[in-house]
Amino acid sequence: MQFAERLQPLQANVFADMDRAKAKARAKGRDLIDLSLGSSDLAAASQITDAIAHSLTDPSTHGYLLFHGTRNFREAVQAWYLQKFGIAVDPETEVLPLIGSQEGTAHLPLALLNPGDFALLQDPGYPSHAGGVYLAGGQIYPMPLRAENQFLPVFADIPEAVLAQAKMMVLSYPHNPTTAIAPLSFFQEAVAFCQRHNLVLVHDFPYVDLVFGGDRLSLAPSILQADPEKSVSIEFFTLSKSYSMGGFRVGYAIGNAQLILALRQIKAAIDFNQYRGILNGAIAALTGPQDNVQQTVATFRQRRDAFIAALNRIGWSVETPPATMYIWAKLPEPWSNNSIEFATQLVEATGVAVAPGRGFGKSGEGYVRFALVHEPPILETAVSRIAEFLKQ
Repeated sequence: MQFAERLQPLQANVFADMDRAKAKARAKGRDLIDLSLGSSDLAAASQITDAIAHSLTDPSTHGYLLFHGTRNFREAVQAWYLQKFGIAVDPETEVLPLIGSQEGTAHLPLALLNPGDFALLQDPGYPSHAGGVYLAGGQIYPMPLRAENQFLPVFADIPEAVLAQAKMMVLSYPHNPTTAIAPLSFFQEAVAFCQRHNLVLVHDFPYVDLVFGGDRLSLAPSILQADPEKSVSIEFFTLSKSYSMGGFRVGYAIGNAQLILALRQIKAAIDFNQYRGILNGAIAALTGPQDNVQQTVATFRQRRDAFIAALNRIGWSVETPPATMYIWAKLPEPWSNNSIEFATQLVEATGVAVAPGRGFGKSGEGYVRFALVHEPPILETAVSRIAEFLKQ
């Protein structure tokens, strides 16, 4: 049996690799503490689940849902975005519901790239960004993110020959996995760069609220604040993190009307939309009280502080992340150049699963990512097991 060549670069995936390692650890009877996947353990707010539950008894929600049936959701997005960022959008032409933002970031390259075209991606970066480019037959130019540059790419380092073949740039801040935040001035630089080089600027924005500054002014900036005319930009948001709706698979794209239409054409060939009841829950999330979002941020801040303190106690010094639900930790010797070996041996020996930095790109080597998806006592137990492993 022969398969398409586009599958070749998809053979390795950090989450799939760790899933196999976790399965082996379970088979050996290890008590697993899974810090490898950013799947929140927090519950969605009752206003969300009540809206979904009420929808289940309404037969009108049980059929296919096409674009024009999503108008109420798109208007909720419009109002939420205007209140949060002061950016006006047209819900008819500049908003598109998605089955999670990963659907958008993975499918948009199909609308933008011809075989051989370049996409400029962050290195390290989220794996689905690369997967979508490979499926479209594109090439990837990795933009290294280094600590000395605050994990921001240096646009001047991109070769002119690559720019001549490039069609899109993908950014994501607050950043997974490095936890870095980009200031609005950086986004303004990125917009100007993409305008000069005729590039589409894609911004993946799942961690907008998970910023640990302590007040609403600490919200991460939107790319559309740097490109209010939406000249080259499209942004993706998911309700998975802020509203703990990961399993419900709901998000949206917002931005340039031509890009929204192109993505809508790709989506129409692949799927309809999710169940209307889920969108009703998403509307309740966006339009209802935001207390639960504030509590979610406070919870992850508490976990961050507990985990960092525990690591410091065992002698593993780590920078305190300003955002997201992760810890991006530089590996100690002798593991500094083999994050995959560290992660697989750690879960086999202790049951603690982490994400190896190499799985997010070449520049992620030498790091591991911890997802703060357990309460502080479990996180502290995980660090105790890590301490024993490092002694060995």
